[in-house]
Amino acid sequence: MTNTGTPSVVLYTTPTWPDCHAVKRWLADQGVPFEERDLSDPQIAEEAKARTGVRVAPITIVNEQVFYGTFADQKPRLAEALSSGAA
Repeated sequence: MTNTGTPSVVLYTTPTWPDCHAVKRWLADQGVPFEERDLSDPQIAEEAKARTGVRVAPITIVNEQVFYGTFADQKPRLAEALSSGAA
């Protein structure tokens, strides 16, 4: 697969957590495509734990960079990673 300049973004969320909704809304507003993975599924939760080492929501992965915590904590770091291409 060739790099087209668009970062690969995976977002681990829960259906009811406000910070998950905030990250999704912000990514959509920025025009950033992402794959959403639902942490309420036990298999997805195990996948996220194995991949990131944490059990929190939301977890955002931009290419290989992992971000977690509140939306307020993630937003500036996500903006930087997305603007730099997170290479």
